[in-house]
Amino acid sequence: MKLNNLQISKEKLDINFKFYLFLKELNSTTGVKEKEINKLLSLYYLHIKSDYKNIISLFQIELETIKNYDRLHSLSSLLLIISDSIDFFLFIFALKLLQIKPLILQEAKYINYSHVIENKNTHPLSIEYDKIGKNTAYYTRVNGALISLIFFQHLENNNINFIKDANHFYLKDLIKDYHQVKSYRVEPNQIFMIMFSETINQSIKSDAGISYEDRIYNILISLGINKNNIKKVHDLADKSTEFDFFFEIDNISYGIGAKRTLRERYKQFIKTSITSQIDIMIEITLGLDLTLEKAKTISQHGVYIFVADEIYFSRDYLKILPNIYPASNLTINTLKSLKKLPLN
Repeated sequence: MKLNNLQISKEKLDINFKFYLFLKELNSTTGVKEKEINKLLSLYYLHIKSDYKNIISLFQIELETIKNYDRLHSLSSLLLIISDSIDFFLFIFALKLLQIKPLILQEAKYINYSHVIENKNTHPLSIEYDKIGKNTAYYTRVNGALISLIFFQHLENNNINFIKDANHFYLKDLIKDYHQVKSYRVEPNQIFMIMFSETINQSIKSDAGISYEDRIYNILISLGINKNNIKKVHDLADKSTEFDFFFEIDNISYGIGAKRTLRERYKQFIKTSITSQIDIMIEITLGLDLTLEKAKTISQHGVYIFVADEIYFSRDYLKILPNIYPASNLTINTLKSLKKLPLN
């Protein structure tokens, strides 16, 4: 099988690669900082009528003030691959896009805030809440791609009114540069989107929501349990078992295992329950893989189970079996009501 009419000429591939290289390297951890972008562009405009080689020399002098060796080396090396005036213009346009990138990124991330507001009353241990983090990341990626597309469509259509309070001279200049870059057979939107997707992914990691275990920890704190009294410990009788949360209420000890899915980990808790001196052992899980057989086995070995409400109320056998609760019942009164279970 072969695709027809999809070949890219080497010339077009090379120049688009060069543009991506500038964007990628300038945006990397060894790239330019915001104030350096502003400084380099200021030098460019001050000497715009000069030969590009002279401006590169000024850039090099400016970059020599960077104290971090890796950044200095990376940026100096990048200047060396500028071989003609077209390369130089691509380098300048890359700087201009990076200057405006934070604004585009912020627009892409607004979807995160709307999701937080929409789901503010969702229980942290529900399946619905668990989906929020993943869906928000997907929404951010899709939103970012669409906003990037719209941004370049505005440049394509010579629209100077799409950024509130922006200087019209700045936008006119950006639009002019965009069309000049297009004349070189560069595809700014597609190439920018490669770099921008990487930026969005890094931002998603930095802004990632709290983990399942952290959600449980926050709930325990909200119940009035002193955070200094909540620890992660290994069982004294069975060192192979680690409790994600260990604390005491009214001299009663509680050991909690917390994982979104049980997999085979529940077997360790069952083994430990035989010898452990902890009064109350609890498994907290979403319950997606909590079968009837697993539920019976766990509850019969002196371990309480808390599962997401959606799972608890959709599986009749969970409502019939003893020692199993919906996650919304994880309250201080429920914890105090639990008794050490006999082993069946």
